[in-house]
Amino acid sequence: MQAATTLDTAWIAIGTLDDIPVLGARVVETAHGPVAVFRNSADEVFALLDRCPHKGGPLSEGMVHGRLVTCPLHAWNIHLDKGEAKAPDVGCVPRFEVRQEGRDLYLNPEPQAQGA
Repeated sequence: MQAATTLDTAWIAIGTLDDIPVLGARVVETAHGPVAVFRNSADEVFALLDRCPHKGGPLSEGMVHGRLVTCPLHAWNIHLDKGEAKAPDVGCVPRFEVRQEGRDLYLNPEPQAQGA
Protein backbone atom coordinates (compact mmCIF):
# COMPACT_ATOMS: atom_id res chain seq x y z
CA MET A 1 0.00 0.00 0.00
CA GLN A 2 1.12 3.52 -0.68
CA ALA A 3 1.43 6.05 2.10
CA ALA A 4 0.92 9.81 1.98
CA THR A 5 2.51 11.91 4.72
CA THR A 6 0.72 14.87 6.27
CA LEU A 7 1.67 16.56 9.55
CA ASP A 8 3.98 13.71 10.62
CA THR A 9 1.20 11.13 10.17
CA ALA A 10 1.59 8.37 7.61
CA TRP A 11 -1.74 7.97 5.84
CA ILE A 12 -2.42 4.54 4.33
CA ALA A 13 -4.00 4.31 0.86
CA ILE A 14 -6.97 1.97 1.34
CA GLY A 15 -8.52 2.01 -2.14
CA THR A 16 -11.36 4.00 -3.63
CA LEU A 17 -14.86 4.92 -2.59
CA ASP A 18 -16.10 2.30 -5.06
CA ASP A 19 -14.25 -0.43 -3.10
CA ILE A 20 -16.68 0.03 -0.19
CA PRO A 21 -20.26 -1.08 -0.84
CA VAL A 22 -22.99 1.48 -0.18
CA LEU A 23 -24.37 0.74 3.31
CA GLY A 24 -21.46 -1.63 3.86
CA ALA A 25 -17.88 -1.85 5.03
CA ARG A 26 -14.48 -3.27 4.32
CA VAL A 27 -11.76 -4.12 6.82
CA VAL A 28 -8.23 -2.71 6.87
CA GLU A 29 -5.56 -4.22 9.12
CA THR A 30 -3.61 -1.75 11.26
CA ALA A 31 -1.16 -2.00 14.15
CA HIS A 32 -4.16 -1.34 16.44
CA GLY A 33 -6.13 -4.22 14.96
CA PRO A 34 -8.76 -4.46 12.24
CA VAL A 35 -10.44 -1.19 11.30
CA ALA A 36 -13.86 -1.21 9.63
CA VAL A 37 -14.26 1.46 6.95
CA PHE A 38 -17.96 2.22 6.38
CA ARG A 39 -19.85 3.97 3.58
CA ASN A 40 -23.39 5.23 4.10
CA SER A 41 -26.05 6.08 1.52
CA ALA A 42 -24.80 9.70 1.34
CA ASP A 43 -21.30 8.42 0.38
CA GLU A 44 -19.90 9.56 3.74
CA VAL A 45 -16.99 7.41 4.88
CA PHE A 46 -16.20 6.57 8.52
CA ALA A 47 -13.68 4.28 10.21
CA LEU A 48 -13.98 2.50 13.56
CA LEU A 49 -12.05 -0.26 15.26
CA ASP A 50 -13.88 -3.41 14.15
CA ARG A 51 -15.04 -4.36 17.67
CA CYS A 52 -18.31 -3.45 19.32
CA PRO A 53 -17.73 -2.00 22.81
CA HIS A 54 -20.39 -4.36 24.19
CA LYS A 55 -19.11 -7.87 23.46
CA GLY A 56 -16.49 -7.32 20.75
CA GLY A 57 -18.73 -8.17 17.79
CA PRO A 58 -17.46 -7.40 14.27
CA LEU A 59 -19.01 -4.04 13.41
CA SER A 60 -17.95 -4.53 9.77
CA GLU A 61 -20.64 -7.23 9.53
CA GLY A 62 -23.33 -4.93 10.93
CA MET A 63 -26.05 -3.00 9.16
CA VAL A 64 -25.28 0.63 8.22
CA HIS A 65 -28.17 3.09 8.41
CA GLY A 66 -27.69 6.84 8.34
CA ARG A 67 -24.70 7.58 10.55
CA LEU A 68 -25.13 4.42 12.63
CA VAL A 69 -24.03 0.82 12.41
CA THR A 70 -25.92 -1.94 14.21
CA CYS A 71 -23.72 -4.62 15.73
CA PRO A 72 -24.67 -8.06 14.36
CA LEU A 73 -24.36 -9.78 17.76
CA HIS A 74 -26.68 -7.90 20.12
CA ALA A 75 -28.08 -5.04 18.00
CA TRP A 76 -26.23 -2.21 19.71
CA ASN A 77 -26.21 0.94 17.57
CA ILE A 78 -22.89 2.76 17.28
CA HIS A 79 -22.55 6.32 15.97
CA LEU A 80 -20.16 6.15 13.00
CA ASP A 81 -19.07 9.78 13.43
CA LYS A 82 -18.46 9.55 17.21
CA GLY A 83 -17.75 5.90 17.94
CA GLU A 84 -20.22 6.10 20.84
CA ALA A 85 -23.03 3.68 21.55
CA LYS A 86 -26.49 5.13 21.06
CA ALA A 87 -28.41 5.60 24.32
CA PRO A 88 -29.53 3.84 26.37
CA ASP A 89 -26.45 1.71 25.70
CA VAL A 90 -23.10 3.00 26.95
CA GLY A 91 -19.66 2.44 25.47
CA CYS A 92 -17.26 3.74 22.89
CA VAL A 93 -15.10 2.32 20.12
CA PRO A 94 -11.93 4.02 18.79
CA ARG A 95 -12.42 6.13 15.63
CA PHE A 96 -9.95 6.63 12.80
CA GLU A 97 -9.74 9.58 10.43
CA VAL A 98 -10.41 8.98 6.72
CA ARG A 99 -9.37 11.44 4.03
CA GLN A 100 -10.87 11.41 0.53
CA GLU A 101 -9.02 12.83 -2.48
CA GLY A 102 -11.26 12.49 -5.51
CA ARG A 103 -12.45 8.89 -5.16
CA ASP A 104 -9.23 7.72 -3.45
CA LEU A 105 -9.40 7.02 0.29
CA TYR A 106 -6.65 7.30 2.89
CA LEU A 107 -6.72 6.12 6.51
CA ASN A 108 -4.83 7.63 9.43
CA PRO A 109 -3.68 4.42 11.16
CA GLU A 110 -3.66 6.10 14.59
CA PRO A 111 -6.95 6.32 16.51
CA GLN A 112 -8.38 9.77 17.13
CA ALA A 113 -8.36 11.13 20.65
CA GLN A 114 -11.64 10.58 22.48
CA GLY A 115 -13.96 13.55 21.98
CA ALA A 116 -11.93 14.88 19.02
